[in-house]
Amino acid sequence: MDLAAIYILLAAFLLDLIFGDPRQLPHLIVLFGNGIAFGEKRLNQSNYRFLKGAFLTLLLVSSSFLVPYLCIYYLNVKEYPIVKVLFSIVMLFYCLANKTLVKEGQAVFDILHKEGLEAGRKRLSWIVGRETTNLSEQQIRQATFETMSENLSDGVIAPLFYFLLWGVPGAIAYKMINTLDSMIGYKNDRYLNFGKFAAKLDDLANFIPARITAMLMLLVSFKLKGISFVFKEGKKHSSPNAGYPEAALAYILNCQFGGPNYYHGKLVDKPFIGYTNRSIKHQEIKQVSSINYKVSTFFVIVMVLIRLYV
Repeated sequence: MDLAAIYILLAAFLLDLIFGDPRQLPHLIVLFGNGIAFGEKRLNQSNYRFLKGAFLTLLLVSSSFLVPYLCIYYLNVKEYPIVKVLFSIVMLFYCLANKTLVKEGQAVFDILHKEGLEAGRKRLSWIVGRETTNLSEQQIRQATFETMSENLSDGVIAPLFYFLLWGVPGAIAYKMINTLDSMIGYKNDRYLNFGKFAAKLDDLANFIPARITAMLMLLVSFKLKGISFVFKEGKKHSSPNAGYPEAALAYILNCQFGGPNYYHGKLVDKPFIGYTNRSIKHQEIKQVSSINYKVSTFFVIVMVLIRLYV
């Protein structure tokens, strides 16, 4: 029975629910981003870009695991249990993005509803990679829900999953993998070779969490009949993982996601996920926000039970 791990988990989860991302404080992900940018600027040139990108990825991921591991080990050896627990809580807290994910999705819907199309497009551009300048109200709402479902896996379930496996160092290493993918995992001229290893590693890291997320979304919505739908529609996505939470939400809401969109000036003909191309209503953001909180809370409860009895 690992009570310390349970305290760390519950405290970090509650802190995230209360405060979200502490923008007034230095953030772990900002540090990761600076390190990635520093390495990319110096290595992403000339020949052997794939090998250089793989080297940078392995260096940063291994460091992001070893540094917190050694810090926790040192605090344990020196018998500073309270400091060790507090350090672990803060580090896991930095790995979670539950409240911020919901808050940003709600902000897009609210601004679109109150201030109109142009304001909604601008706010959506803060949280998605696609071009938003020509999106309709329907496309804005679809893009918001796609992002909320995908990032429920990336920003909540996946870091918790790796905390369950390997503690705080596992959660932090996962966040480094995810940050690397978001910064250099693009299929364009600059990053195609350099970021390929990071993108594949992110695909591997998210394989199980994405499917857990989709199943939990169906479970908390009492829609388990949608399992076959999720595995049929989810594999249509160009990502081996992102399509599964999107397909789960499409089934729950009986709507359609995907379709052609512009990314960095290029039209990407993405397949549709789901069959019902209906209009998404403003008030549905409440249902999707509720699904997020139910899924994350349910997973934390399961983790506590695993820590207690397995």
